[in-house]
Amino acid sequence: MNKKEVIFILLNNFADWEGAYISTCLNIGVKPGNPIKYSVKTLSISKDPVRSIGGFKVLPDYGINDMPEDYAGLVLVGGMSWFSPEAGQIVPLIEKAIADKKLVAGICNASVFLGAHGFLNNVKHTSNGLEYIKQYAGDKYAGEANYINKQAVRDVNIVTANGTAPLDFCREILYALDADTPEIIEESYQYYINGLSPK
Repeated sequence: MNKKEVIFILLNNFADWEGAYISTCLNIGVKPGNPIKYSVKTLSISKDPVRSIGGFKVLPDYGINDMPEDYAGLVLVGGMSWFSPEAGQIVPLIEKAIADKKLVAGICNASVFLGAHGFLNNVKHTSNGLEYIKQYAGDKYAGEANYINKQAVRDVNIVTANGTAPLDFCREILYALDADTPEIIEESYQYYINGLSPK
């Protein structure tokens, strides 16, 4: 089976935990043993190593100038660099992904970044609170009417989440990518939420 790539965008000081569940579910299957439809790749501004908030050093598979044309989606992992000038270099990749109707997902400050560049104005979305996104996204954000105060929101190919919601973010991305059956996706979510002692 030819696996489509899901590309995780990591900037320096990225939040390790915000992409971990998604990458695991895509890389080994939502339920281990079930068919695997996707492969996981990483991208940053360049191919130089990037460091996470927790100190992990990652060597990206791609820089912004050598990413493939054919991929399934972009996952913007949150962190401390989405408000930096260099983050602006990611904008053309997102514009193209949205134009090509591919998944674009952003969590925590990466959702604010999407708002700051006008990508959330016409889709239902969430972030780290309405006042937070209004404060930090600036003038290009005009999406207040479409803001939903939930852990994660999926509107067709756009998925957003607040920084406390890596599991909800994961679930909505798995649905958007049709990574397994809805029943298996839900079972996986409940397992990670409740552990071995379901409520």
